[in-house]
Amino acid sequence: MLDHVIRGATVVDGTGAPAYTADLGIRDGRIARVGRITEPSRTTEDAAGLVLAPGFVDPHTHYDAQLFWDPYATPSLNHGVTTVVAGNCGFTLAPLHPDRPGDADYTRRMMAKVEGMSLIALEEGAPWTWHGFGEYLDALEGRIAVNAGFMVGHCALRRHAMGPAAIGGQPGGGQLAAMTALLHDAMDAGAWGLSTTQSSTHTDGDGAPVASRHARPAELLALAKAVGEHEGTQIEAIVAGCLDQFADEEIDLLVELSATAGRPLNWNVLTVDAAVPERVPRQLLASERARKAGGRIVALTMPILTPMNMSLGTFCALNLIPGWGPVLALPVPERIARLRDPSVRAELLRHAEAKEAGVFRRLTNFGRYVVGDTYSPANDGLTGRVVRDIAAERGQDPFHCLVEICAADDLRTVLWPMPTDNDPASWALRAETWRHQDVLLGGSDAGAHLDRMCGAPYTTRFLGDCLRGRKLAGLEQAVRMLTDDPARLFGLRGRGRIAEGFHADLVLFDPERIDAAPATLVHDLPGDSPRLDSKALGVRAVWVNGAETIRDDTVTGAVPGRVLRSGRDTRTVSTR
Repeated sequence: MLDHVIRGATVVDGTGAPAYTADLGIRDGRIARVGRITEPSRTTEDAAGLVLAPGFVDPHTHYDAQLFWDPYATPSLNHGVTTVVAGNCGFTLAPLHPDRPGDADYTRRMMAKVEGMSLIALEEGAPWTWHGFGEYLDALEGRIAVNAGFMVGHCALRRHAMGPAAIGGQPGGGQLAAMTALLHDAMDAGAWGLSTTQSSTHTDGDGAPVASRHARPAELLALAKAVGEHEGTQIEAIVAGCLDQFADEEIDLLVELSATAGRPLNWNVLTVDAAVPERVPRQLLASERARKAGGRIVALTMPILTPMNMSLGTFCALNLIPGWGPVLALPVPERIARLRDPSVRAELLRHAEAKEAGVFRRLTNFGRYVVGDTYSPANDGLTGRVVRDIAAERGQDPFHCLVEICAADDLRTVLWPMPTDNDPASWALRAETWRHQDVLLGGSDAGAHLDRMCGAPYTTRFLGDCLRGRKLAGLEQAVRMLTDDPARLFGLRGRGRIAEGFHADLVLFDPERIDAAPATLVHDLPGDSPRLDSKALGVRAVWVNGAETIRDDTVTGAVPGRVLRSGRDTRTVSTR
């Protein structure tokens, strides 16, 4: 007997093949039958007019902590994501040195700063009972609703092996050997490989460059070699040029890392903007060189424009523009005084327009900002208005106007920058870029930057756009890009497609309604901390390993997800 039968669905199997109408039967967590089913089942449902697709795979998340207090990985699971890849950008919660209990506090403060996680949620929402990476994975086993695979973060390896000297220091021979041994241990326990960062934007809770930024190429290559000695592993790496355009030495490093490991390397995130036509060819040059050297480099890119809010009162992307950080880090009264100084504003604008601002230049057209929540009588009626219009009424330049609006709220004003790359030429360039063999959809950062951005719903928003909006990809192609493509990159065993014998990770949705609702701020984290959330529209149900986890955008309470471990749940995707 089957456990459940979904009857008369439009099956889009993830391979890119044409959709077809069929029944699907689930037994013991697997897809037991696809076709016309007459075998009895415990439960059944009519799916006529609905699309049945494989569960979506999100290749870049930071759910490392959130899964402890939210085993459903919301809102990703609501939007059809059944497998998440975490432990990215060099940041993980393990390993922790057993003789240095203060390392856990350091890690929490680092994650709060660099990944925008609530410190209270990190302190209260996770047990912090582990030391080794395997113990961390075991702490999640059997209590999550999604499937989750984890890279091991270079910063944690360095901190464990070197202690506080990981910031600014270089490892001695014994310390590098210890770091490599820790990586081997983590991969033996199921880590998917190494993640690392050299990005200039990544600083710890003390404001210092995070540990992996101090690593020299020899250290990185020693770790890459270790990755290549384990089955089903990968590398994920971030360098400063990921935000705009790679330097030659960054391309050389990424190529050598992948070729040394003999494993794919992915990086985040390729920004596509027709106003900077040279960026995509430059970034994909790394992929071309990698293939010639025996490696493979894959760029992640988002298929939607992710809503992002900002504030001059809290840390945000504007802090990362060279020259802005020192001003925006001042105490609020002093910060307001400095921002009201015309000479300071002129200097900030000069930095904002400089080449060094990189991709953050997209955020410096202050006339295009929309005013969100306000907190003072002086700003009554401004919510929802565009700054350039208010500035014209007041006879001020847009940045001056924005500063005065924020100052009236003691810098608490919520600001929404309108994207500068929402033009037809940029969307045409995106569609072209998606067809490249070394470009993969992803980069949601789900689980991080919780009160600033909401990238998790990219799956449903992209499908809605493909079906009823710009239609830059057909349904079968769009589903493949969200399912089989990432599953194949990571070597997932039995996932990413609808096929008999595969794990029953499935999403059933209404093609006339599939979409994501606008992001709203909710206070549902431990400690009543805020985050942005987005409701899924048109998603009828989601199954993970054959168990229903979502029904009409509501979690069922089932926790059938698995910690996916390298080798057992992933096969090697060799570049050689």
